[in-house]
Amino acid sequence: MSACIEIVGLGAPATVQDGGRPGVMHHGVPPGGAWVPELLIAANRAVGNAPGAAALEAFGRLELRARGRDVRVSVDGEAPNVLADGDTLTLPAPTRHSVHYVAVDGALAVPEVLGGQGTLWVARLGGWEGRPLRTGDRLPLGPPATPIAAPSEADLSRLTEALDPSAPLRVLLGPDASRFSDAAVALLLGSTFAVSPSSDRVGQRLDGPPVPHGDEGGGTCRPMVRGAIQVTLSGTPIVMGPDHPTTGGYPLIAAVIRADWGRLGARRPGAPVRFQAVTLEVARDAWRTHPARPTGATSDPSRPILGA
Repeated sequence: MSACIEIVGLGAPATVQDGGRPGVMHHGVPPGGAWVPELLIAANRAVGNAPGAAALEAFGRLELRARGRDVRVSVDGEAPNVLADGDTLTLPAPTRHSVHYVAVDGALAVPEVLGGQGTLWVARLGGWEGRPLRTGDRLPLGPPATPIAAPSEADLSRLTEALDPSAPLRVLLGPDASRFSDAAVALLLGSTFAVSPSSDRVGQRLDGPPVPHGDEGGGTCRPMVRGAIQVTLSGTPIVMGPDHPTTGGYPLIAAVIRADWGRLGARRPGAPVRFQAVTLEVARDAWRTHPARPTGATSDPSRPILGA
């Protein structure tokens, strides 16, 4: 039997996700990637995988069984445990964050589609048959990875800081400043919103006071990026997620900087959200030292900051 991970039980949607598929938005395909990049990277590093290797993204209880070989498993970057061939791991629903990431040494060897292995549910492509996982699915594994040292205390501290649930989300204001009054911007920055239960990987809706604007739906359709904050006709802010549409027509009041994508994604429904306007230089500095920044990334951080 080829080595694989069998899905034994599910309590909520779970999919295969990886570091994303950048560079294909001109074909109408969003970049995808992990809902909380920091946790995916931490889990992969703990078992010796590449940071963006394919792993499981689970929003509820998850039961797994090792098939074909013993495997090392890490959940959210915790020190890995060995799951013997035929044994089952039961993972309760996440309580600290909105989601769990489960990485297995060798990574999930699902097919690559358009440069990525993650599931793009809205287009039925990638991951495992382009869909959420089901009980009985068997996901093939790559060759075992070389064990590495457990994450250091410094690494764990940086991760905790990056996902701080009480910290404000830093944003760059604009680009549609002309469609919002100073009072509307002040309301966005001075109010406390809450993560809506209706959020998904396309966009994270925020409950709270409506943000007024003068747009009646006739705005020019423009390219979209992850982190962009659209404001609907009713005044509801929606922060674009990894599976966002590649274009959109609602006005954009601001964009969450890339260093804070996971800080928002990690928050569970009902969690408070506040915004803080920062400069481009602050956004660049935040990304330079961020634990989710790829090792060896170039010194020019403008592309990561804007989510292109």
